[in-house]
Amino acid sequence: MSPVTLRRHEITLLPESARVIIRPFIPGEIHRIITIIGRALALTDEEVKSELDAVREEFDSRHFDIEGLLKIHFEKVQHHVFTQRSLSRDRQLLIGALFSGEYALESAAIFNPSIVAHPDQSGVAPGALRFVMSLRATGEGHISSIEFRSGILAADGSIAFDPVSRFVTVPEIVPNPTYRKRRFVIKLAEMGFDDDHAAAVMAPLGDSFTRSDLNKSVGTVRHEAQPATRDLKRTLECLQWLADSNYELRFSNKLAMSERIIFPVSPNETNGIEDARFVRFIEDDGAVMYYATYTAYNGRAILPQLIETEDFLHFRILTLNGSAVQNKGMALFPRRIGGRYAMLSRQDDENLFLMFSDNPHHWSDPQIILRPSEMWESVKIGNCGSPIETEAGWIVITHGVGPMRKYCIGAVLLDLHDPMQVIGRLTQPLLAPEGNEREGYVPNVVYSCGSLLHGRELILPYAMSDKASAIVSMSVDELLKALMAS
Repeated sequence: MSPVTLRRHEITLLPESARVIIRPFIPGEIHRIITIIGRALALTDEEVKSELDAVREEFDSRHFDIEGLLKIHFEKVQHHVFTQRSLSRDRQLLIGALFSGEYALESAAIFNPSIVAHPDQSGVAPGALRFVMSLRATGEGHISSIEFRSGILAADGSIAFDPVSRFVTVPEIVPNPTYRKRRFVIKLAEMGFDDDHAAAVMAPLGDSFTRSDLNKSVGTVRHEAQPATRDLKRTLECLQWLADSNYELRFSNKLAMSERIIFPVSPNETNGIEDARFVRFIEDDGAVMYYATYTAYNGRAILPQLIETEDFLHFRILTLNGSAVQNKGMALFPRRIGGRYAMLSRQDDENLFLMFSDNPHHWSDPQIILRPSEMWESVKIGNCGSPIETEAGWIVITHGVGPMRKYCIGAVLLDLHDPMQVIGRLTQPLLAPEGNEREGYVPNVVYSCGSLLHGRELILPYAMSDKASAIVSMSVDELLKALMAS
C-alpha cells in the first residue's frame, strides 16, 4: 500500500495506430532501386496520372503535405534515374511514392511521460496551469520517438488534455546549424581524435561555426593531406559523425503540440530516441530554457544526449561531454545550486549518483548518493525525472527494480542546499504495478520520466508496462510528511 493517498485520474493515454508519418522505403540494393524506377518510367503519362491519383485519393487525407514528402523521397533516388529526358512532376511524385511508406509512430506503445509547465500561460484561469507532456512513442521495429501533448491543470486539480490531432508532422532539419568550437574540440578529444588532422580542420574555424564552415575546412584538409591515410579518413569520418549528431529542428508555429514529432535523425539514434526527461530550467538571471536528457540508441550502443528549446518549436539536439556521460537516466535539476548545474545519473546501472558542473554540456566526477535498500529496489534504483523543489528539500521520484524484474516508483528527499545529503526516503513504494498495469510489452512496470508541482499537489504521469500511460496526483504535504518520518 502506498504511504500517501493517491488520486488516480480517469485518464489513460493509449497507442493510436492511425497517427502516421511518411518515411523513405528504399531498398538497400541498387539494382532493385533501378528496376523499380524502370517500371515507373515505362508507364505512359495517362497511366502515371491514374496511378498517382489513386495514391492521392487513398493517402492525401492522412497527411498535411503528402506531395512535398513524395518529392523529397524522389530526390533521394533521383541520381539512379537512367534517362536524360525531363520527368513530369506527376512522374516524379509517383516514383517518390514507390520509395515511401507510412510508419505508425505509436502503434506499439506510448509511454515514459514527463511533464512541464507550458511556455505560454496566456489566457489561463487563475490557479490553473497549462502544461506540456512528452511521451516516448514506439512503432514497428521498436523505433522510439518523442511525441507531445498539452492541456490544463485546473485549480481544483482536475486535468484536461487538448484534443489530439490525427496528423503528425516531422520538423524541418535546419540545413546549416551552428556549433560551438569548444564543445566540439572537447568531444573529439574524448573520442580519441585530438590528432593533427582534427587540429588542422578546427584551426581556421571561429568560436562559433556553421556546418558549411566545417565542410569547407574538411574539404581543404582532405585536399592538402595527400595521399590520404587511414588515420585521416577515420578522423574526417568522426568529424562528420559528430556534426551529424548535433543538429537543429524547427516546427511551424501553426502546428498543434500533438502534431509535433521528433523522430530519429542522427546515426547514433537510428533505433530510437528513448526516455526524454524534460525540465523547465530557470537561470540565476531568470531566463528560462527547457532541457531534456534522452538516450540515443543505434541498435548496438546507447549515448546520452541533450535537447534544448525555449518554445517547443525550435529544438537543438546536442551531444554531452565528460567522463560521466554514460548509461541511462540523467536528470537535470531545475536551477543551479551554489552557482553550479546539478545532475542525477546512474553510471553503474545500480546506484543513484549526483554530479555538479559549471557547464550543462559537460559532466564528470559523479558521487553515489543512494544505494538499493529495500527489497523492492534491491536490483537497481534510478530517478523518474528531474528533482522537484519544495521548501523542505528536493523531492526525487525514483524507480526501483526488485524480484521478478518488477519496477516500482518511490521517493527520496534531498537537502535543498546540499543535495548530497539524503533527508528522507520512503521504505514502501509510492506506486506499484497492479491489475491491468502489470500487462504490456514489458510486464510489471510503472515508470515515469518527470513530474510537476501544481500548487500543493504533485502531478505524476507514469507508464504502465511499456504500453500506455496514466496519471496520479498526491498532496505534497502528505508526501513530505511521509518522507521525513521515514
